[in-house]
Amino acid sequence: MPELSAISLLQCWHSLVLGLVVGLTEFLPISSSAHLAVVPVLLGWDDPGLALSAVIELGSSGAVIAYFRHDLGRIGRALQQARKRGDWTAPEARLGLAMALGTLPILLVGAAFKLLAPNLAHSALRSFHAIGLVSILMAALLGLAEWIGSRSRSMSDLRAGDGGLVGLAQALAVIPGVSRSGSTITANLFLGLRREDAARFSFLLGIPAVALAGLSEIGDAVQQSGSTGVIPLLVGIGTAAISSWFTIRVLLGYLKRHSTWIFVGYRLVFGLLLLSSRLG
Repeated sequence: MPELSAISLLQCWHSLVLGLVVGLTEFLPISSSAHLAVVPVLLGWDDPGLALSAVIELGSSGAVIAYFRHDLGRIGRALQQARKRGDWTAPEARLGLAMALGTLPILLVGAAFKLLAPNLAHSALRSFHAIGLVSILMAALLGLAEWIGSRSRSMSDLRAGDGGLVGLAQALAVIPGVSRSGSTITANLFLGLRREDAARFSFLLGIPAVALAGLSEIGDAVQQSGSTGVIPLLVGIGTAAISSWFTIRVLLGYLKRHSTWIFVGYRLVFGLLLLSSRLG
């Protein structure tokens, strides 16, 4: 029994660190999946696997739902009114349609990967060199979007078609290192959104995708936890939720006054370091 308790405490510590990594990277355009692959290796730990990582990210989903609860309430009421009246021109109703249409691509691509590539966690796509190349490519795209984006539109200008285009970008996040928030913020900037609105729509669009990914992996994650039980999972989810809340708040405040170039630089350096490393 003492040995089991020690293992449980160690797993809780691992989950706490992983939850913190998720909370700090899920909403920044720097890829949480890349950092969840790299950080355990740097600390000498085993790869947590895609199932455990996805379940811990449920905490991020809870944080974004709580943070944007008033926005989500307005969108829900607007969708109800639009359905009753047959008029979908209200900005909140159009935003709801954009979210719905934008969620479809990642659901379809994610399901296809799960059926056709069940060993993605052990594929070459999760190698450090592959993640490094992807990180550099996404840095270049974010930099280009920052450079040429007009930043003349707000979320109230979004239409369902815009949501579909951003959803296609979000679907790329099944590739390790792409960054769901990074790909969607980049797409939003290309569509001319202001930086803060680009991040807001990215966060709202990610709610269904992240939540469904986590819920679909709960069984595998619980089985993976084995004799240590679900307490380490709850620690990771809770840590991710708390740190995600603060990350969302800080990032939105930052983007009101600053550009995304700091993230472009970070991703570029991160990618180059992975390409030059002998890890993974």
